[in-house]
Amino acid sequence: MAKLTFKNIPTPLIISILMTLVPLLATSFLTAWAISQESVVAAWSPSTWILITAILTLTSAIALTPPTFLALVYGFFMGLTAVPYLIFLNLGAIALVYALAHVFDTSHTLPYLLKAFPKAERMLERFKLNQLRLIFFAKLSPVLPFAVTNLFFAIAGARFKQVLLGGTMGMIPRTILAVWVGSEARDIEYLLNHPNEGLTSKLLTIGLLIASTFGIGYFMRDKRIAEN
Repeated sequence: MAKLTFKNIPTPLIISILMTLVPLLATSFLTAWAISQESVVAAWSPSTWILITAILTLTSAIALTPPTFLALVYGFFMGLTAVPYLIFLNLGAIALVYALAHVFDTSHTLPYLLKAFPKAERMLERFKLNQLRLIFFAKLSPVLPFAVTNLFFAIAGARFKQVLLGGTMGMIPRTILAVWVGSEARDIEYLLNHPNEGLTSKLLTIGLLIASTFGIGYFMRDKRIAEN
C-alpha cells in the first residue's frame, strides 16, 4: 500500500477540502460579529448595503462567505427587500469564479482529478450532456457548498451562459427561503445558531434537498437525456 503524504494528495481534493472548511470558520466569525454589532448593522443605509454586498460578492467567490448564511442575515435586517441584493451577490460570485478559473487556467487540474477519481470521467460526460439541468439542481440543493460547485462547473468546462441561467433558477428558491426564515426571526443569535428551527422551514429545506438529489441522480443515470 502506497504511503499517503501531503505531496501525493490530489490538488483538487485539497482545494475542495479548503473550500468546505474555510466557509465554516468564516461563518463562525461572522456569527459572533453580527450578534455583537446588531444595532450597528440595523442602522446601515441602502448605499452601505450595496457596498457591503459588493465586498461579500468577492468573499463568496473565494469561498469565505456562504451565500445561504448571508441570506439569513440579510433577511433578518432587510426582510424580503434583500432578495435583489442576494441575486446580484450570487450571480456576481458565480461570474467571478468562472472568470478566475479561466484566468488561472484551472483546466490543467482536470487530468489530476480524473487520475485520482477515475469514475469522475463518466460524471463529467453526463454533466456535459446535461449542463443546464445539473447546474440548476446543484444550485437548488441547500447542502452542496456554493464555492465547491462553482469550481466544479469551471473545471468541467461548463458554458458561461448555462452557469448563469442554471445558477439563477436554482439559487432563487433557496435564497428566498433563507431570506424568509431570517425575516421571521426575532433574535439574530438564535437565528444563526438554529437556522432551520421552524417546522415550515424544515419541511421546505427537506423538499429542496429531495428535489435536488432526485434531479441530480436522474440526469446522471439516464443516458438518453442530452442537452438540446
